[in-house]
Amino acid sequence: MAIDLVTKFLPYVDEMFTSESKKSLLTNQDFEWTGAHTVKVYKVSTSAMTDYDRAGTGTGATGSRYGAVGSLDATTEEFTLKNDRSFTFAIDKMDADETQQQLAGASALARQQREVIIPEVDKYVYGVMTDGAGTKPAAVALTSDNIYDEILKGNNTLDNEEVLETGRVLVVTPDVYLLMKKCPDIVLNTDIGQDMRLKGVIANLDGLTVMKIPAVRLPEQFGFMIAHPVATVAPTKLEDYKVHSDPPGISGDLVEGRIVYDAFILDNKKQAIYYQAMGE
Repeated sequence: MAIDLVTKFLPYVDEMFTSESKKSLLTNQDFEWTGAHTVKVYKVSTSAMTDYDRAGTGTGATGSRYGAVGSLDATTEEFTLKNDRSFTFAIDKMDADETQQQLAGASALARQQREVIIPEVDKYVYGVMTDGAGTKPAAVALTSDNIYDEILKGNNTLDNEEVLETGRVLVVTPDVYLLMKKCPDIVLNTDIGQDMRLKGVIANLDGLTVMKIPAVRLPEQFGFMIAHPVATVAPTKLEDYKVHSDPPGISGDLVEGRIVYDAFILDNKKQAIYYQAMGE
C-alpha cells in the first residue's frame, strides 16, 4: 500500500547571514552635495619661515624686514559622484498569497538592502580607501609573531605624519583578528560600550579602535588598515526605495530602488590611511 506523506511548508525564510555596515566610524560626511553633482575643495599652500631682518637690509620693491613677499597657491580638488545604481523586481499577488506572505514587497526590499546594497557600498568604499591610502608598504605575510609589530609600525607612521591620535580605527579581517588573539604580546581591551559595539567596534589596541569586517567586503589580500575618518568623504546623496501596489501592468507589488553614492580621499589627508596588504 502506497502512502503519500505530508509535506509542510512553514512561514519562515532561511535568510542569508549578513552584517550591518561599519563604515560610519571610518568615513565622514563633511561635504554637502545637495543641489550639485560635483563638489570642489580648495587646497591652499603656506609660506616658508625666514629670519627676521632686524637691521632692515632688505632690498627691492618687495624687500622688507619680514623677507621677500611671496604668493600662496590655491588649487582645487574635484569630487564628482560616479555611482548611480538601481534595481527593480515584481512580486505577483498570487505568489505572495501562496507562499504564506513570505514573498512580500516590504520584506523583499529590506532583504535587498541588507544582502545586496549595503555590501556593495561597503566594498566600494573600502576599496577606495585602500587604493588611495597615503602609506602602502610592501605586502608581508602576517603571522601571530609579527602582527603586533606591523600594527605598531603603522600606528607609528600616522604619528610621524601628525595624524590626530584620537579617532584612529584599525580594520582587520576575522582571520587577522584570530592572529591577533594568538599573539602573546597583544592584550586587547574589550571593555567596549554597547553603542560602540553596535557600530562594529570589538576592542581597543594601542589607542586604536579595532573593527572586524568580513573579508568578502574587503579587497583581496587585505591584511589590515589603520585609518582616521578625516581622510575619507563617503556621501550618499540619494536613497530612494519604493513599493508600488498594483501598478499598471502588474497584479501585485513592484519594488524599485535607487542609490547615488561615492567615496573620495582628500589629497592633504591621505596620510591618515595606512594599508598593509597580506603577502605570501
